[in-house]
Amino acid sequence: MNNREMPNWLDKRASLTPKRVCLTDGAVVWTFEDLNQYAQATARKLHGREIGRGDRVAVLLGNSFRVPQIIYALQYLDAITVLLNNRLAPAELGWQLKDAGCKLLIYDDEFLGTVAAITADIPRLGVLSYAAMEQLPGADVLLERRIDLDAVHTVIYTSGTTGRPKGVMLTNENHWWSATGSVLNLGLQMTDQWLICVPMFHMSGLSIILRSVIYGIPVLIQRKFIPAAVNEAIRDEGVTMVSVVSSMLAQMLENLGQDGYPDSFRCMLVGGGPVPAILLQECRKKQIPVYQTYGLTETASQLVTLSPEYMDSKLGSAGKALFPAEIKIEGDGGGRKPGEVGEIVVRGPTVTPGYLNIANEKLDIFRDGWFHTGDLGYIDEEGFLYVLDRRSDLIISGGENVYPAEIEAVLNAHPAIAEAGVTGVKHEQWGQVPVAFIKINEQSAVTEEEVRLFCRERLAHYKCPTRVYFVEKLPRNAANKLLRRKLAELIR
Repeated sequence: MNNREMPNWLDKRASLTPKRVCLTDGAVVWTFEDLNQYAQATARKLHGREIGRGDRVAVLLGNSFRVPQIIYALQYLDAITVLLNNRLAPAELGWQLKDAGCKLLIYDDEFLGTVAAITADIPRLGVLSYAAMEQLPGADVLLERRIDLDAVHTVIYTSGTTGRPKGVMLTNENHWWSATGSVLNLGLQMTDQWLICVPMFHMSGLSIILRSVIYGIPVLIQRKFIPAAVNEAIRDEGVTMVSVVSSMLAQMLENLGQDGYPDSFRCMLVGGGPVPAILLQECRKKQIPVYQTYGLTETASQLVTLSPEYMDSKLGSAGKALFPAEIKIEGDGGGRKPGEVGEIVVRGPTVTPGYLNIANEKLDIFRDGWFHTGDLGYIDEEGFLYVLDRRSDLIISGGENVYPAEIEAVLNAHPAIAEAGVTGVKHEQWGQVPVAFIKINEQSAVTEEEVRLFCRERLAHYKCPTRVYFVEKLPRNAANKLLRRKLAELIR
């Protein structure tokens, strides 16, 4: 027997607690037995479409029962789930599908227009609507009752610092240890219920789906984030844990008004960047247990978490590394002392083995077992991490990572644009938004609206510049490298 294997998570959970509630959307309820039956039936249908071990299957779905149903069906086939961000433009999705070499794309009917645009460019891609999949006959197949911890479970694309996203490969072991590290930190109670109001195609949403089965707790699914609906679920539907980003928390507090949450609510997990002090103060006043976190797609969700008891004394800190993880700060010439700023490097069983189709040696971010995040921060004398910059040029807009280089690559493809630079500016609601600075080719003309339309056709809306500034030249150093940090100085 291979000691790098373990029982299939859903198969095991359904045998342990078959009648326990697994998923609900407030109207429909599935037990773990229900989810297992649907996942197995779906696996047989997909096997009839010749999906098997190692095949990559993309899913373009909204938040619903369908996502865990398909993810666990693919795990029964030892196939790989490629989660697609349904907010991306067809051109962006098409590139990811090609890069991943997907054999099949499963989609919700609401994305039919997007799929039509994709297949026009990738005619050989197999496509299957969820409704059509449900009508397929099942095929005989020996379902995988054990899973290889080293096998890739998921591929999630992250925005690329060089203009192209990278496919993060996450193994069964990465997800298992992520769930383990979280439960060792947050604990587990029989009354726990996690609410999903973040996209399931994000690492935060996926992690909740997987933890539900591993822990044996129910998940309440909300199709999209509506502050009033989340607050109502916490107050009236028994939700004990919610994962959000700072901008979502701010909207929830505004909707909450003078009210608070019941004592049964025990965890507001907040990622996507530091939580503003004013929000923390309001949460402290309302006795809302906020857990600030730091993590990456490459670390299969949270890696560092700050418990509520340190909300005041360690204001601004992301906390300490979870049980299976290690972090340190490195700079030129080696490690940094407490309080010294440097690059955050991490290691542990939740860290990705690498990126799809990119050799680790080429990126030079995996060194001696440590993953170099590119983020800057420091660790204080007591071991608490402070994140100063999520990759120096990264824009975090409403919890979404937006890389300037990706937007610049699109802008530079416009025939009228000679050069382009993008940076983030502060925004009251979203934290930051991207703005663009462009130099026009001689004897060319283009308006701001034309540039923004050009972007909207090629990028997700949250990546599109909110303003376009026309400049005579962009700030560059002696090596002709764009100095993005100086772009905001050009705003007049």
